[in-house]
Amino acid sequence: MRAFVCGCQGLTLADDERAFLRESAPFGVILFKRNVETPAQLRALIEAICDSLGRAETAVLVDQEGGRVQRLGPPHWRAYPAAAGFQALDLPLAAKERLVRLSARLMARDLRQVGINVNCVPVLDVPVAGSHDVIGDRAYGRDPQTVARLGRAAALGQLDEGVLPIFKHVPGHGRAAVDSHHALPVVTASLPDLVASDFAPFAANADLPAAMSAHVIYTALDPAAPATLSEQVIETIIRKRIGFGGLLFSDDLSMQALSGGLGARAAAAFSAGIDIALHCNGNLEEARAVAEAAPVLAGASLARAERASTCRAAAAQAAPTGFDPVDAWAEIAAALAISV
Repeated sequence: MRAFVCGCQGLTLADDERAFLRESAPFGVILFKRNVETPAQLRALIEAICDSLGRAETAVLVDQEGGRVQRLGPPHWRAYPAAAGFQALDLPLAAKERLVRLSARLMARDLRQVGINVNCVPVLDVPVAGSHDVIGDRAYGRDPQTVARLGRAAALGQLDEGVLPIFKHVPGHGRAAVDSHHALPVVTASLPDLVASDFAPFAANADLPAAMSAHVIYTALDPAAPATLSEQVIETIIRKRIGFGGLLFSDDLSMQALSGGLGARAAAAFSAGIDIALHCNGNLEEARAVAEAAPVLAGASLARAERASTCRAAAAQAAPTGFDPVDAWAEIAAALAISV
């Protein structure tokens, strides 16, 4: 098993994609709207992925946040509210946590029913005035405590149903003035400001099993490289100051925040301390370059992956009982005044 995750192009696997998966043996596959049509189609696609990899089950990732970032949606799946919808409610924080966890559990149940077992949530970024709206309503608030607590509720809801959450974008994308899908953000905040706000939700959730890095330069940390490619940021900030010891994924290496060939990007990410490189767009030529740069998953990275898998299984066994999906959605719909 090699330390990368790749995408695929369509609703079914092409022959060259099957061959690539078989030969390159990625850690898993990530799916997008281009891969989703119906529950039956999606289950068949995931079965084909597992068959090509020769595994009964593999890591199948998705970004299913709710709001504008939702890969599985109507008419076959519910339209879930964005994170900011919960934060805006005139309710005590504990009541908001309950609603977030219920929503996340419903979402995770949708995912497990089709074979998806990893969700790239929660967003733990703290937006500031003047930042790009790429985070915007995906955030659980604009203060670190609210983001930390509601984000944790979302992670726990995923784990309740046996879905591994990947929190993002560590050590913080909330100050970015540009969208890292299209350009490289440079954040000039001081280290004390970053510690007090941006890092705080991640530090409060550092015991969670998996995280995703930010393609952001922080001049106070490493003025030369974005977090994904910076050993200084990964080892000194993410691992030590924030205290995250879990499985660390890169954000998508095909995003325009990064420069150079895909193989060079992947090599730099692994050199910096990333455990799993993520390549999303389904371009096989690019994916081959990432695969060539990806090591076999071993050592500390393998141990982190195994701990994440164990955590996912244990959390599902210990999930709160008495969960009723119909009642849960009715409670959420009533609170947010949305259609059941």
